[in-house]
Amino acid sequence: MAARHRVKLARLLLAWYRKGHRDLPWRRTSDPYRIWVSEIMLQQTRAQAVVPYYERFLERFPTAGALAAASEDEVLALWSGLGYYSRARNLRRAAQQVAEADGFPREYLAIRALPGIGAYTAAAIGSIAFGLPHAVVDGNVMRVVARLQADSGDIASAGTRERFRAIAQAWLDRKQPGAFNQALMELGATVCLPKNPLCPVCPLEACCLGRQQGIAAQFPVKSRKTEPVQIAAVLLLVRKGGRVLLRRTEAGSRRMAGFWELPSPEQLPGARIGQSIGEFRHTITHHHYTLTVKTASGRAAGAEFGWFAPAQLAGIPLSTTARKALKLARNL
Repeated sequence: MAARHRVKLARLLLAWYRKGHRDLPWRRTSDPYRIWVSEIMLQQTRAQAVVPYYERFLERFPTAGALAAASEDEVLALWSGLGYYSRARNLRRAAQQVAEADGFPREYLAIRALPGIGAYTAAAIGSIAFGLPHAVVDGNVMRVVARLQADSGDIASAGTRERFRAIAQAWLDRKQPGAFNQALMELGATVCLPKNPLCPVCPLEACCLGRQQGIAAQFPVKSRKTEPVQIAAVLLLVRKGGRVLLRRTEAGSRRMAGFWELPSPEQLPGARIGQSIGEFRHTITHHHYTLTVKTASGRAAGAEFGWFAPAQLAGIPLSTTARKALKLARNL
């Protein structure tokens, strides 16, 4: 794309963004800590789902120092339900480094060196908080690039992703990198949709080769996803004196280390299993679970078990499956 076309693209995109965009709380601040928290939460998670978590999290941890001083359990409890919990652990670890350094780093490589921060997140924080000239490339941006360029490269390929990053970097408005990055992501999230893109209202319609060729919806190209795995399992709801029995996941567990969950029959041998109170579905990446919740009685042996009153549940890291199961039980 010629230089004059790149200038035109940036001008059209920024004018569109200034006219109106989603009012999201992290767009009302230039505080690098708050921008950082939002970018970590937004990884693999829709913006509207993030908003209540973001507001609760910052109410409890308004600064990096407050987050650094918190226990991991307290951080995970506020993150519970948001998923991808390594994000929360890395955020706390990074906050400890920021607190020790007495300030958030202002250079791209120093930002990227923090735990849990990769190229995309460092570019987002750096451009929005400090005006650093680094383009962000997420799924939304790759979709926009693929369609504007009519590029049939497989976005699952590292080579294609690097080419798209270089294209986005060439498009970047160096005077307003933060606004440009947010505008490009907003375009992908609200107009250049994965299915049924809203081409007639797109500010970049005249620049889009995919639109001109009538094939915009065919992009981006991505190699076939992993086939889903269907898994059926049982969770036991054991109650005593108004409290519920939970089991803490072992520290070595990859996904849910340190979280409390309802035990399975295998984890509570000898339990007397009663009636089914319902089932629900839960998905983690390509694993699709059908979980049946059954009442049970039995004795827990082991330090990994604990009895919790309803009022205590909000203060512990509780797994999403446990939350769904307990909600199911309350709805009976």
